[in-house]
Amino acid sequence: MITVVGTGTGAPLGPDARAALDAAGLVVGGRRHLDAAGLPDGTARVVLGPLAPALNAVAEHLAKRATGGTDAGVVVLASGDPGFFGIVRALAERFGTDTLDVRPGAPSVAVAFARLGLPWDDAVVVSAHGRELRTAVNVCRAHPKTAVLTGPGAGPAELGAALARTGIARTLVVASALGDPDGGESVECLSPGEAAARDWPAAVSVVVCLDESRALAPAQRTVAGRGTGPDQWALPEAAFEHRDSMITKFEVRALALARLGPRPGDLVWDIGAGSGSMAVECARLGAAAIAVEKTCDGVERIRANAAAHGVDVQTVHGAAPTVLSQLPEPDAVFVGGGGRELPAIVAACARSARRTVVVALAALDRVPAVRAALASAGFEPEGVLLQSSRLAPLPGDVTRLAAANPVFLLWGHRPADPAIEGAVQ
Repeated sequence: MITVVGTGTGAPLGPDARAALDAAGLVVGGRRHLDAAGLPDGTARVVLGPLAPALNAVAEHLAKRATGGTDAGVVVLASGDPGFFGIVRALAERFGTDTLDVRPGAPSVAVAFARLGLPWDDAVVVSAHGRELRTAVNVCRAHPKTAVLTGPGAGPAELGAALARTGIARTLVVASALGDPDGGESVECLSPGEAAARDWPAAVSVVVCLDESRALAPAQRTVAGRGTGPDQWALPEAAFEHRDSMITKFEVRALALARLGPRPGDLVWDIGAGSGSMAVECARLGAAAIAVEKTCDGVERIRANAAAHGVDVQTVHGAAPTVLSQLPEPDAVFVGGGGRELPAIVAACARSARRTVVVALAALDRVPAVRAALASAGFEPEGVLLQSSRLAPLPGDVTRLAAANPVFLLWGHRPADPAIEGAVQ
């Protein structure tokens, strides 16, 4: 049996955990956990760094025990709840769940929110430990209450620098050495810029990112996390402010959203955004969204529509493709409208997009150039012509079909890299 003990967030070790440590032949854990454990002389220790050597040491000890070379057990010390983004997953995959005796402590996320006096059933929790920081940044952009588990190269300074560049109002709460018995605990509230300018100790436990105007949601919840998502998408045009019906129609938005696949942790560009309906829809589905619009009145409409639907959309006033080089790398891009610059815009978007580009256009003449721009960037171009007719009333309590203008919807998906897909899983 491998005993996994959660520690380091304030609660003292219980008598069972203490007894397991005293009887252990091998103890694995972070250096500060090992130093604080008061281990008996002669107990073998492995300091957690890279995971593979620690797992190999556990396997060797278990093999020795199986052959009668020792009767001493293995204890793994971990922060807080080791089953919450912790070492339990790796241990279970290597040794099986029936070998584990897990004794969790208080999760660092729970302790951090307790220090703030805030509930966290509506918080989104994202790990940046050994993962791409951009995912955590995008979740923080899109949601009003996020907890980020930090790691090397993905701490408060890096998170703060990335959020400061967005211009979106956020407060960072940096919780360090939570539960430190020697009084080293620190909980500091800062702006993203202030966090970026600091050097932070290795003992940072968690960073909470808040939109303070929405940090305390009044509604009673039944599902933890960011919620179950919107009850509708591809909303009617009347749900958005727009000018002279210059808005992506809901039939087109429905298929475009299906091809974009916006999700928490993604960043989506909406180019030539107009009313911002696509950006707002993506944000409602949990993605971070940037809307690029060249007209001043369009920028104001986008902001008004985002506010009306309770989402954060970063608006960029400028013309594509000129402003695109200033934006962070997107997962998916929607390009609306047309004009002579459309092929160049699509080419620039395709060079930047990690996953998908979707283009809506009315002119048949520009379809070949858009497909070529997608293909030249390594995408696999596909498309359809959407023609729809809506039910419309006529006098005499009868109904006719009112045809909408046909729209070409083209898209391309970047072929998946098996190595990257495996790393993400």
